[in-house]
Amino acid sequence: MTMSVPERKSGSEGKEEESEDESEILEESPCGRWQKRKEQVSQGNVPGVESASLAMDTEEGVEVVWNEVLFSDKKVFKAQEEKIKEMFENLMQVEHPNIVKFHKYWLDMKESQARVIFITEYMSSGSLKQFLKKTKKNHKTMNVKAWKRWCTQILSALSYLHSCDPPIIHGNLTCDTIFIQHNGLIKIGSVWHRLFVNVFPDASVHGKARQHRDEQRNLHFFAPEYGSGEDDYAIDIFSFGICALEMAVLEIQANGDTAVSKEAIVNAGQSLEDPLMREFTQSCLRHEAKLRPTAHDLLFHRVLFEVHSLKLLAAHCLINNQYLLPENCVEEKTKSFDPNAVMAEIKHDDRQGVQLKYSHVSPLELDKFLEDVKNGIYPLMNFASTRPHPVPRALSLSQEQVETVKTPTPEPQETETRKVVQMHCNLESNEEGTKTHVSHTVLQLSLFLKMDDKLHRQLSCDILPTDTSKDLASELVHYAFINEEDIEKVAGFLEDAISRHRVRALASGSTQ
Repeated sequence: MTMSVPERKSGSEGKEEESEDESEILEESPCGRWQKRKEQVSQGNVPGVESASLAMDTEEGVEVVWNEVLFSDKKVFKAQEEKIKEMFENLMQVEHPNIVKFHKYWLDMKESQARVIFITEYMSSGSLKQFLKKTKKNHKTMNVKAWKRWCTQILSALSYLHSCDPPIIHGNLTCDTIFIQHNGLIKIGSVWHRLFVNVFPDASVHGKARQHRDEQRNLHFFAPEYGSGEDDYAIDIFSFGICALEMAVLEIQANGDTAVSKEAIVNAGQSLEDPLMREFTQSCLRHEAKLRPTAHDLLFHRVLFEVHSLKLLAAHCLINNQYLLPENCVEEKTKSFDPNAVMAEIKHDDRQGVQLKYSHVSPLELDKFLEDVKNGIYPLMNFASTRPHPVPRALSLSQEQVETVKTPTPEPQETETRKVVQMHCNLESNEEGTKTHVSHTVLQLSLFLKMDDKLHRQLSCDILPTDTSKDLASELVHYAFINEEDIEKVAGFLEDAISRHRVRALASGSTQ
């Protein structure tokens, strides 16, 4: 969802007031993990969202956004309940480094009204619009490399959404719904604006649902066919074209409070010195929707396309297989190298060759680069798969399946959304187990998991002779210890570990 940085009071008085007032906990989620605070954040006109407050994720120690949709008519809510559940279950399946994360939702039924509460990632560094205004105010121009990197990240997210099955149309892409973090990572928010319009009709939602299109200053982001009933992913491409143009020129001037005119857009496009940038933005802004390129096609446009460096390819390979490597392996490996040793050499017959030494590579810079790649700043899009990403339509749990904790309506069953990046395990023979043969030994497993948020999880259990690695991994998913997408990875890791243990036991002459 879209959120911006709330205004905070400065000085000791402001800090004291914030600590006493805005940090006050108003409510907790049923599981106790999310704590709503008094401080409000701007929500960017997502239809039906009555309020958005800062909240604390007590498990991970980070700020998040607590969003609420209120229904004054419980009968209307009941009629929409299954549709709402299906939409929010799908929301939780969207996973991309350049899309604002949707964490959790639950329903809260009271006598007077019904609520849908959902938790989203908090983008503390502000919107792209705010960044562009600051850049212009400081009389600076946009760096072309940064522009290309931002365009690539936005298109990476759009390509992901449009390749889902069914395709997800954003429908609300503006510089206000794109966020930039301090490390240069771009994320798009308000992804589910279009679904909210369909699921939350104005009549059923308490209060006035403010439509983003009604805001004059952002009308120019919307394609001519927007709202016609026949619009598709091409409306997102048009909006992206306006965003790309604004990123390049910093601001498209409007006449006072009125909408930006077509003439102003044309003039902004013509002001671009690079002919490839002009062609790139103009292709997105074609009047006929069918003539606009796809997000995937735009990633291969001459202004963005480049052959990835071996360094970037290696970094992605390392990140994707990080679970196979010991923790801090890069740091430990670089320490063992002789800084004067030659890493690679380029020889020439007609002139002196070039030697690359380990001393030429800074371990700190390498760590930062790997972290940036992991965070999604340098997506590997030249090899993007055209295979659709399924968006599972998970079934909601019945009332009997979920435990009520602190609010009248229970929260849906927890699922682990984080990915495993590293795994270590220790296997020991259970002294009380049956010791007739090594293949029948009861083993004690201690499993150490490092998640993609750098938090660790330690698990232990007995492995019976009838247990398979696939059964163990499935059980970890069932109890929300690992993400379902990690099941094959974890099962393969456990299978290898158990096989190695049994081979070592046989080699040592064990008579278990």
